[in-house]
Amino acid sequence: MAPAAPTDDLDAAAAAIGRGELVIYPTETVYGLGADGLDPVAVERVFEAKRRSREDPLSLAVPDVEAASEIARLDDLTRAFMNRFLPGPVTVVCEKRSVVPDALTAGRDRVGVRVPDHDIALALLDRVAPITATSANVSGGDSAGRIADLDEAIAEAAAVIVDGGETPGGGSTVVDPQRRVVHRQGLLADEIDAWLDAHA
Repeated sequence: MAPAAPTDDLDAAAAAIGRGELVIYPTETVYGLGADGLDPVAVERVFEAKRRSREDPLSLAVPDVEAASEIARLDDLTRAFMNRFLPGPVTVVCEKRSVVPDALTAGRDRVGVRVPDHDIALALLDRVAPITATSANVSGGDSAGRIADLDEAIAEAAAVIVDGGETPGGGSTVVDPQRRVVHRQGLLADEIDAWLDAHA
């Protein structure tokens, strides 16, 4: 069982995000790099830290499906899909609302949404959301399942690192339920395929 993060660490992380800074937090897959997902300047800091192409969109993490509806337009099928698979290792692609900056989505009209199935991540999201949901690594490098595995440059870029012990690993399945497109196969991929087939 993963250790619980001290409340002070979560409060410090939430405060840092509120100031436009970066934090590292655990999820049910790997460690994530979080920033205020609605602040274009903070989003740019994520791209810089990861050395990530601005043409490669970032996803957002929220605490629940209702919060997702505040940043994305959810049709009935997408909402049903979210209620089935979230929280969980799934990134749901849906139509973004205008509050989501173009910098985050590389100008696209859709955004990936995550509700991580991890107590510490959800506790952070209860304090501040939405935050960016992207692995805490330099683009092209290995994802980190432990704090000790973090790339030095990423660790130095973060104002706060929330230690949740070792994470389970793996990657989220990225799926657009409305368009019935699976962009990336990951955890729960077979169950997701079966659900989409059943709702075709």
